[in-house]
Amino acid sequence: MSNEFNTFGTYIGNVRKKMGLSQKQLAEKIEREEGGPISAQYLNDIEHDRRSPSSDHMIQQFARVLNVGADYLYYLAGRVPVDVRQANLPPKQVEESFAAFRRTGPTKGKG
Repeated sequence: MSNEFNTFGTYIGNVRKKMGLSQKQLAEKIEREEGGPISAQYLNDIEHDRRSPSSDHMIQQFARVLNVGADYLYYLAGRVPVDVRQANLPPKQVEESFAAFRRTGPTKGKG
């Protein structure tokens, strides 16, 4: 992937294209929580950042089908994975974790 800023949608689109899948082919593999696949139009809206994945389930589906890390998809979607949310961490530990994350980011020396 390029060094430009990735959104959830652009990342999904880039990986899909790299795999040689059409939007219709990928959409048929992504199951909604209530059953049945998402539509190609819904996927198009996601890839163009007009919509976000509607649930943790959908993020997991994209990760599985595209063989990419679910944690990275959660990051791009601006969400915290359900297992982390359910850990019931105290506020100080959450703040320390985000501070550690920021220290490891690529912001030093850039900008």
